[in-house]
Amino acid sequence: MSKIILGGGLSGLSAAYYGINKFPYEVITLVEKSDRVGGWLKSVRQDDGSIFEQSARTIRPSGEAGANTLQLLNELGLSHEIVPVLRNSPAALNRMIYVNGNLHILPNSLGSMFRKQKPFSKPLYRYFLNDVVAAKKKIVDNDESLYSFVDRRFGTEIADYLISPMVCGICGGDAKEISVKFLMKSIFEKEQEYGSVTRGLIANFLNKKETAPREPTQLEQRANAEKWSVYSFKNGIETLPNALRKDILSKGVKIDLNQDIQEIEVHKKSILMKRTDGTVLVANHLISSIPALNLAPLLKKDHPYLSDILSTFETASMCVVNLKYNKKLLRQDGFGFLVAPKENLPLLGVIYDSCCFPHEDSTILTAMLGGFKFNTYFNEKTTAEEVLNIALKNLGKILNISDQPDNFKVSILRQCIPQYTVGHSKKISLIENYLSDNGLALSLCGASYYGVGVNDVILSAKKAIDEL
Repeated sequence: MSKIILGGGLSGLSAAYYGINKFPYEVITLVEKSDRVGGWLKSVRQDDGSIFEQSARTIRPSGEAGANTLQLLNELGLSHEIVPVLRNSPAALNRMIYVNGNLHILPNSLGSMFRKQKPFSKPLYRYFLNDVVAAKKKIVDNDESLYSFVDRRFGTEIADYLISPMVCGICGGDAKEISVKFLMKSIFEKEQEYGSVTRGLIANFLNKKETAPREPTQLEQRANAEKWSVYSFKNGIETLPNALRKDILSKGVKIDLNQDIQEIEVHKKSILMKRTDGTVLVANHLISSIPALNLAPLLKKDHPYLSDILSTFETASMCVVNLKYNKKLLRQDGFGFLVAPKENLPLLGVIYDSCCFPHEDSTILTAMLGGFKFNTYFNEKTTAEEVLNIALKNLGKILNISDQPDNFKVSILRQCIPQYTVGHSKKISLIENYLSDNGLALSLCGASYYGVGVNDVILSAKKAIDEL
C-alpha cells in the first residue's frame, strides 16, 4: 500500500506528517515541482540577523484550527522556538487603516465602541444596532459578497472602513467579490435563518448544546495564560515547514523535488501519476495540496467535469517589499495599517515587523501591493525596481518616510492567494460530491479549498488524512 502527496507546501508537508503517523507501515511519497518544500512560506535571514518574511509571518492561537496547530508544534518540539505578540502590546492593540488621506487607529476596547472615532461618523455600537432594524432579506443561492452582507446589516462605513481593508490584508481580495462565507459563514447563516444577526446570536445562545469539555494542550494553556494575540518563531515562519520536513524524512517519507507532472489518472482504488519524462508513479491514493488551477489540467483527460470546476477557482498576485532602516522612523507603534480600497492605491497595507518583534534602533516594514488590483498597477514586465519605487512613494505619502532603506527585498508572487469568491462553497460541494459518488482515490487539501491561513491549511491536511 502506498500514498502520494502532491505539493510540498505547508499543507502537503502536514498531510505527510499526519499520514505517516496514521499509516506508519505504508510507503508515502511527497512530490514537489520546485527545488524546495515550504511553498510560499519563506523566511530570508539577512547578514545583520534580521528576517524578511515573504508571505505569512504570524499565526493565531485561537479556535479549533489554532488549537490544532499548537498541538502540532508541541509534537514537533517547537515550543521553545515560539515568539508571541501579547494581547496588551501596542502591536496587538494598535491596528490602523488609511482612509480619506489619513491614518486612523481602529477602536480597540469596549469603551471605544461607544465613542465617535474617525473615520467613522458615529460610535461603532450604533452601526451594530442597525442590524436590529434592518429588513430581512432572503439571499438567492444562499451566498452573497462579504461587502453586500455587511453593508445591508451594519452600514456602508463598516463595509468600507473595516471589512474591505481587512479582506485586503487577509487575502488581497475585493470584499465586493469575496463570499460572505469566507469570513462570516456562521453569522450569515444565522441571519438567513432568523432574519438578523442579533436574533440569530441570541437564538444560538439560548439553544446552545452542552459539549464535552476538551482538555487544552500544554501549549494552549501557555498561550491562554500569557495572553498571546499572534505568534511566530525565533528564526521566522519557515521554522514550521522546515521542522515538518525534518520529521517526515526521519520517519521514512520520501520527498521527490523538481518533479514535473504531466497527467494524473485517478481510479477507485489507484492513481497513476505521469511525469513529463515518461516515467509513472503508482499509488493506492493521492492527496493533492497543490492549487486548484494547477490540478485542473492534470485531471482533464479522465475527469473533465472535475477539471472544469477546478479551473474556475480564482487567485490573486501580490508584491511583497521588505524594508529595513537602521534607525527608528515610526511615530506610532502598532501592528501596521491597511489601506481602504476606496483610496485607489496600489498599496494594500504595511506590517510594522519591528514593532511586532522588536529590533533595537531599527525599523523593519513589509509593504503588500497588488492583490485584486494587481493587473491595474502591474504587469508581466514590471521589474523589482519599479515595485520598490512604488512602495517607497506610498510610504512617503502615508508615513512621511523619505529615507532610502538600508536593506530591502522585493518578491513578486504570482497567483499566490486563492480568492473565495461568491459561489466558492457551492463549488466545494460539487467537488466533494463528485469524489464521493465516484469513489475516487483522491483527497484535496490546501489553501484553494478550506481556508487560506496557516492554521486552515494544516487542519485541512489533518482532516484529509483522518477521512482515509
